[in-house]
Amino acid sequence: MTEPSKAVFLSYASQDAEAARRICDALRAGGIEVWFDQSELRGGDAWDRKITKQIRECALFIAIISAHTDARAEGYFRREWRVAVDRTRDMADDEAFLLPLVIDATPDATARVPDKFREVQWSRLPGGETPAAFVERVARLLSPEPSHAPAEVRSPDAARHTGAAHRPPAPSLAASRPTPRVLFLIAAVVVIGLGYLAVDRLILSKRPAAGIQNSAASGQSTASAKGAIPEKSVAVLPFVNESSDKDQEYFADGLTDTMIDLLAKVPDLHVPARSSSFFFKGKNEELSAIAAKLHVTYVLEGTVRRAGNRLRVSAELIRTDTGYHAWSETYDRDAKDIF
Repeated sequence: MTEPSKAVFLSYASQDAEAARRICDALRAGGIEVWFDQSELRGGDAWDRKITKQIRECALFIAIISAHTDARAEGYFRREWRVAVDRTRDMADDEAFLLPLVIDATPDATARVPDKFREVQWSRLPGGETPAAFVERVARLLSPEPSHAPAEVRSPDAARHTGAAHRPPAPSLAASRPTPRVLFLIAAVVVIGLGYLAVDRLILSKRPAAGIQNSAASGQSTASAKGAIPEKSVAVLPFVNESSDKDQEYFADGLTDTMIDLLAKVPDLHVPARSSSFFFKGKNEELSAIAAKLHVTYVLEGTVRRAGNRLRVSAELIRTDTGYHAWSETYDRDAKDIF
């Protein structure tokens, strides 16, 4: 059997062609082969055979998800999705292949996608704008180098979700990583640990390295902090229990408490206390208004759902002055192994 091509197959609805092209151009600029051709979207038996062959030979299948795919009950892209899902039946559980990619505010919890897509972590590229970090993640997925594997796998359970290959190691954060004690706590709560890292990278990436620079920056921030909302600030809002079992409310609150405790240990990061965050529980108030009252730049919110022995936790980090998502993820776990 010949080795599959290292190409990326880009699947999209016709209304999302412009966003798909942006993603394609960014990947190709990074030296990645992409199977994407708007001019040949014509259908027919010959076209079907070509598409099926490409999906069965590509190394990574990127499915672009949007309000357009949600609105369409039928579409050629759904046929492509089925072929890709069918191919995964012959793959090892830890093999990275499916990469769902959301280009707008479509919520992953209700998106009209195959169930198999929900077993891997999703990425979000608003409008198809593709940062260099995403190109690097795709390149790492396509690389046969075994040395890349430890950077993606954090636990036996997480290994089964490396299809999205999130969070490449960032050298610029070497001086800003949490203490071993904080890392131990994060490992103890696997579901929300990656959320902590996302906040650390997205909000604290500009933290000074050490020594005099750190002291100088601290002095400047102290002088300018009065009356200004700190850039390095995040409020953790109570996670919402979306399960039919109302007894899961305690678990949702527990996740919120744990995240507040973990983030509060990060130096230079301003995190409102539990009493402040829980004041807004159950209240339908704009995030910008909440952020203004809590004096923060970012807000972290999420949901918890349970079906049988499966538990799904979704979280999103929002920069309130722009309203844009800075990060979002969904984690599926067995409830019995949640900790």
